[in-house]
Order: sequence, then structure tokens, then C-alpha cells
Amino acid sequence: MALKLFLFALLLCLPTSLSSTASKEKKLKFNPYRYSFIEKASTFSSSSSSSFSSNGQDSSYDYIVIGGGTAGCPLAATLSQNFSVLVLERGGVPFTNANVSFLRNFHIGLADTSASSASQAFVSTDGVFNARARVLGGGSCINAGFYSRADDAFVKRSGWDPKLVKESYPWVERVIVHQPKLTLWQKALRDSLLEVGVRPFNGFTYDHVSGTKVGGTIFDRFGRRHTSAELLAYANPQKLRVLIYATVQKIVFDTSGTRPRVTGVIFKDEKGNQHQALLSNRKGSEVILSSGAMGSPQMLMLSGIGPKKELQRLKIPVVLENEHVGKGMADNPMNTILVPSKAPIEQSLIQTVGITKMGVYVEASTGFGQSPQSIHTHYGIMSDKNELFSATPAKQRRPEAAQAFIRRKKYQLHEAFNGSFILEKLAYPLSRGHLSLVNTNVDDNPSVTFNYFKHPADLQRCVEAIRLVSKVVTSKRFLNYTQCEKQDVHKMLSLSVKANINLRPKQLNDTESMAQFCKDTVVTIWHYHGGCLVGKVVSPNRRVLGVDRLRVIDGSTFHESPGTNPQATLMMMGRYMGVKILRKRLGDKAGV
Repeated sequence: MALKLFLFALLLCLPTSLSSTASKEKKLKFNPYRYSFIEKASTFSSSSSSSFSSNGQDSSYDYIVIGGGTAGCPLAATLSQNFSVLVLERGGVPFTNANVSFLRNFHIGLADTSASSASQAFVSTDGVFNARARVLGGGSCINAGFYSRADDAFVKRSGWDPKLVKESYPWVERVIVHQPKLTLWQKALRDSLLEVGVRPFNGFTYDHVSGTKVGGTIFDRFGRRHTSAELLAYANPQKLRVLIYATVQKIVFDTSGTRPRVTGVIFKDEKGNQHQALLSNRKGSEVILSSGAMGSPQMLMLSGIGPKKELQRLKIPVVLENEHVGKGMADNPMNTILVPSKAPIEQSLIQTVGITKMGVYVEASTGFGQSPQSIHTHYGIMSDKNELFSATPAKQRRPEAAQAFIRRKKYQLHEAFNGSFILEKLAYPLSRGHLSLVNTNVDDNPSVTFNYFKHPADLQRCVEAIRLVSKVVTSKRFLNYTQCEKQDVHKMLSLSVKANINLRPKQLNDTESMAQFCKDTVVTIWHYHGGCLVGKVVSPNRRVLGVDRLRVIDGSTFHESPGTNPQATLMMMGRYMGVKILRKRLGDKAGV
């Protein structure tokens, strides 16, 4: 599938001068990386890195952050206030990528399966398409942009300092978060949720409160995305170095003592050349994994920390046996109902949300199925028909087949649906899965199983959620907006079954049985988490158990996904943990 970047996006980013005729005539140098401390990985060498060293005499760093993602960018920016920091990001920058930067291209960015894409597609063994970020800014570059904080109970369960949490959220919000301008569809959803009893109306708020609300967004009023990478503006440029296209191969340990001790990392640059970045010998220096729920457990295992049998199977030297690495994987299952409309549809991502007391969130996405030039993703919530898989027998809908199609890029997607999608996401799923290595190539996705609806309580909540969404889309307020006649629920579910794209076999009764509908049409909303759980793989302060000078700070440490959408809390956590680390190391001298 050929995907085109919009060249005019680059023109919008070019600097111009209005001060004088002379300055107009003078050609300004354009920096596509935005910040002077961002460079390609191939620029790395001992001599070029010495100016960022901890003592001015060697090429070591006080902190090496693996992954400049949603949590990694605010973490690095904070740590750089007092110490030398090296960030190693396997992807490129988001600033000049039109598929990242503009709301209208949201679906195109996810559908792009090229090697340079900001998203890397994978398929779980459950037969559900998914994606992980591969770009500076991480998931904040490819998500639907909704911004909502975690509830107070999550903060308490996490053992976090509530005062510092409340200081860390605004640190993020004043740079990249905006109040959305509600589209008519989002207003209709708001009114319909209230009509069916998802009350009270809490207005516009970042807080996680039961009822119906309008949340924040990282898209501004012009539809331009603002990502976690922009939080690097807080950094001390004299102490921060960010390398893009820097793919870490493994973490290096000194195993001569009583406990394994991290000494640095080995990474390859965009040309395929290997480099070693060294950690300073100063007390408190650390490597911090911030590669996400797929990348962090994968990196631990590639570095020799994980289940012994798995490491031995791939002939990886065992540094530390820990059977819990890669375990406890969870993904919040999502199901959708397609709602046809005779009214014109504007493009919108998540703006309104219904937070129910039964642990279900109701949201909507609209307008990504009408323009002739747009391309739909194959992740289920955007595509109404996939010519390839609709003709594929159920027994042949294997993850291996999906991966083959992704590589060949031969699937054809059609846009024949005029309407939008009501989404219901299950909060706090009890079903758990696991992650394992396929091989020792860090560029390849590990194998992951989420076991959607394996726990009967998850399935029962999904049934209740589908009933609720059915009431919403047949409510008076909604019908007034869509200008459609009230439809039979089973007909709507049938339309959704035909539209849904995953590799799970479809049953004949999947519109008669809501439980079967849940299982057959499950898709992801990309809120997967786990694999390096607190208490199992890391301590509450995110230090990896059993080794020295290594932490994990990202969603892989979560037992549950925070709030309706996790990005707000992930960015907050990057800032929060950075402050905690600095205060622990420097006390009042930290200045944060």
C-alpha cells in the first residue's frame, strides 16, 4: 500500500523572518530536528560525546534513557536539569512528519507499514492487529490525542506522592494540551450519554470523574498534534543529547561482583554501525528503560534478564533469572458499533467520554471514512471492509498470515461507509497474557498474547457495555443528529461484524449473542501494559530487582491502564520520576 507524505507540511514548518528586507532575503537554515541537541545516531563517537560527560574527561553519561517516548522525553528533560543525559531513540523525529503532525492523517500514520513509519504494526496471537510507536515522542505521536488524568485511587494504589503528582500534570499541560472545539457528533454523543443515564455532566476537565465529560487533547485548534517530544523544550541543552535512529541492542552488565551492575549499552545507528555508550561511575548513575510495554520486557530479555528457559532457548547468556519478565501483559479490549448518518460528518477523534460506574468508557471517532484520497488502517475501528480478509476462511486467519500481508503490503482497503464509530473500552481487564521473544533481533516484534475475555467477568462487562452503547445510538438525541430511523440492535451489530477487521474466526450467532459479538469483534485501543510489573520485575521506585543501576519507567510497570486514556499519566510519570530521582540524589540542591 503506497502512502504519501504531504509535502506542504514541510513548508508550514519552514522558518520565516519578517523583521527587515535584508533578513527576508537571507536564507535561514532549517533544522528539521527542532532542537540543537537532537542528532542522528551515526554522529556518536567518544570525542563528540565528551562535552556531555559527567566530569568533562570521559565519554560517559549520568543517565542513559532507552526510548524517547511518551514517558522518556519528560524524564530526560527533567534529569538534564542537573546531570548529563543521553537518550537513544530508535525512530526519527515527529516534527516534519505529516502523518504524525495532522489530525486528518491520523489513520494514514497507523496504516503506514514502511520501515520509516512512526508506527510499527504487530499482531497478537489472539488475532488482533495492534501497533507500537517508533518515533521520538512515542505513543503520543500515533494515538488519538485524548488527554485525561488518572483517578486519585490509581495514584494511591501506585504509592505516588499526590502533591507531586498534582504538580507534574500541569508541567505537561501548559506546553502541549488544549481544550477541544466539539464537533456536532461529539456534542450528540455528550447529550445521548446524559439521556441514557451516564451522569452527571462534568463539563471540560482533565480529571477522571464518573459521568460524562469533555477531556483535553494534544491537537490544537488547527488540527496540529503536539507530542511528548515537545516537552524536551524544558531540557538543559548543555546536558542533554538525543540520538535518533539509535536502536539499542542490549544493556551491558559487569557480572564480576555479587550483583550484576550496569555499565552501559550497545546500540546501532541508522547505517548499521555499532556503538557503546558508557554509564558514568558516579554513584546514582543509571540506565533507564523507557521503551514501552513491548520494548522494555523485550530489551530485558535480550540483555539476559528473564525466564531462564526462554533465554537458554535463544542462547542468550543469563545475567539474572526472573520468571516474571514478560508476564502480566494486558490490553484493554475495545468493541465498536458503526453508526450510519445522513448528516455531514466532521473528522474528530476522542473528545467526549462517558465514564460509567461499571468500569466501561464510551467514546467516539468520526469522519475517517469519506475522503477519496484517505487510506484506512486495518486495525478495525477505521476500516469498513478489507477485501483480502473478508474472503479469507477463518482457519487461515492466522497471525502469521497477517504478518505476511503486512510485509507484502498487498491488502486493499475500501471506504464505503458514511458514518462514525461509537467505542466502548473495558477498564481494568482481569484477563492476563504474556510476551516472549521470537528471536534475538531487536527490530522484530516479540510474540504477545493478551487473552482477551479469558476471564468471565471481562466478558460480562463487555455485554453490559454493548447494551449501553446500543441505548446511546438509538437515543432520541442521537437519532435527531444522524437523521436516521431507529434501527434494530442486531442489524447494527451485524454491520459492525462486517466492518470489523481482525483475524479472529467469526461465528454465525455473533449478532444474536452479545457475548459472542464481544469475542469476535474485539479490537485494541493501544492501551496495552504490563511485562515489567511493580513487585515482580521492578520495585515501587522502578528499580529492576536483583541488579544495580537499572530502572524501568513506562507503561510496562503498570498493573492497570490509568484513566480513560493513559498518555497523560505516562507523561506525568516521566516528570514525576525525574523529580523524585533528582531530589533523592541532590536533596534541596536539585532545584525542582
